[in-house]
Amino acid sequence: MTRWRLIVEYDGGPFMGWQRQDHGPSVQQTLEEALRRMTGEQAVFTAAGRTDAGVHALAMSSHVDIGCELTRHRLREGLNALVRPSPISVLEVTQVADDWHARFSCVGRRYLYRILNRRAPPALDAGRVWHIAVPLDAETMREGAAHLVGRHDFTTFRSAQCQSDSPVKTLDRLEVSRIGEEIHVAAAARSFLHHQVRSMVGCLAMVGRGQWQVDDIRRALDARDRAALGFNAPPHGLYFVEAIYP
Repeated sequence: MTRWRLIVEYDGGPFMGWQRQDHGPSVQQTLEEALRRMTGEQAVFTAAGRTDAGVHALAMSSHVDIGCELTRHRLREGLNALVRPSPISVLEVTQVADDWHARFSCVGRRYLYRILNRRAPPALDAGRVWHIAVPLDAETMREGAAHLVGRHDFTTFRSAQCQSDSPVKTLDRLEVSRIGEEIHVAAAARSFLHHQVRSMVGCLAMVGRGQWQVDDIRRALDARDRAALGFNAPPHGLYFVEAIYP
């Protein structure tokens, strides 16, 4: 039995998320079915993160155990051929130690949220950015983001369906930058709560629009109450960027 690490890129639009679901297609299911067609084995792909429906990935790290003999090249090319026409691409394949784990060996995760901030709607990036037509003040959003960096109880920014044992997380980075017509929110932490990034971005957008003041971010955080949340940003602007390992 060989354990393989895969770096996977995907458009989350057609999927119910990474994890297998009874009510729709998933990235995990698509990869597992492709591998079964290729090798006859019913193996399980495990990822560094469980992205929600509509969330994309630039480089999701995952692992799978395969019994038959394969080369890196054959595994990558075979999966890429068999997942078509689903928008999934296996970028890299490497053999790893038997105790290496895509989720539990991970010491950091990075996300990017893209907001298209212009009057005209997206044509080429529809379904891949959150379109906000009214002007956003990136500087006040940046000031609001500073309140969230560090170790906090993020109950306000946590989904009611979150399965994490504790709402306390350490947010290492939350940076807001304007790049042309887009505003990017980059987040980094060892791990995140369910909907945490989307919830933080939704509130920062309210600050950028002038619907909230900068200090309202701190008040929402201190409330430790989901009812204090201003807005949950839609999933299609969110990207899993990278999983970090020792």
